Amino acid sequence: MSTSINNKRLLIGIIMLIFFILAFSYNLSFAVVEPTKQFYVNDYAGVLSDETKQYIMNMNVELNNKTQAQIVVVTVKSLDGESIEEYATELVRKFGIGDKEKNNGVLLLCSTGDRMFRIEVGYGLEGALPDGKTGRIQDEYIIPYLKNDNYDEGIKNGFSAILEEVCKEYDITLSGTIKAQAGETTIENKINLVEGIIIISAILSSIVRLSTQSMNKKSKIAVRSIYIGILALISYSILKIVAFVIPILIFNLIFLLLRGSSGGYYGGGFSSHSGGGFSGGGFSGGGGSSGGGGSSRSF
Repeated sequence: MSTSINNKRLLIGIIMLIFFILAFSYNLSFAVVEPTKQFYVNDYAGVLSDETKQYIMNMNVELNNKTQAQIVVVTVKSLDGESIEEYATELVRKFGIGDKEKNNGVLLLCSTGDRMFRIEVGYGLEGALPDGKTGRIQDEYIIPYLKNDNYDEGIKNGFSAILEEVCKEYDITLSGTIKAQAGETTIENKINLVEGIIIISAILSSIVRLSTQSMNKKSKIAVRSIYIGILALISYSILKIVAFVIPILIFNLIFLLLRGSSGGYYGGGFSSHSGGGFSGGGFSGGGGSSGGGGSSRSF
């Protein structure tokens, strides 16, 4: 009797152990899409034109032959509840993007249902494509199009912009490349840029103000004027709208006129204390490991 009970307990224990192993394995490796025969283009959301698919294929064939680097595009309708970072990492692992030794693969992942986009970069291309640059590429060449549901143009632009940076890294030229076309930045994004420029320029203005504090009046005016001029040029090159540049310059002019911790005025300035981001037919991946960096954007 006791032997029979022990056998039942053992059987139940084995079943539970198998169940937990399967559940744990599922959590470690959740389901992602399979690579298509084309490998470089995996349009599961059905948003890319045949022309764009062919362009991505042709560029990748030549790029892979010359550098072993690969830029894979994947579109899905849903991330199935996973974060886009986890989904992208699993895709890179499963596809094996880029050369295994060089780890020079790039993944462009778009989830139309979640309205998320991510560029995942292998360690071998982190120098050419740091997080800040991939973020700017998305903001300028991809997201403005995706916001208007123009996935085909946005993804093609993003691919072209990434391709250009990879070609620069390897000092090669590919035939038939298309120049990426920047989309129209929304007013909301412009305002965010203005805020960012003001924060950064406030720090720079503090440095300029303090470093010129002991100069004579003529030298002080000259150095600060040059700084304001450079700031105006940089701000306009980024924002392209004079109305957004003016408040930045006014803020910095006032900031430069501050005397600092000792108080007082400089020509009407206010006293204050300064204060304190693959060949043809069927294709196979090169076996690159998980990406070294990347950036995500919602649209």
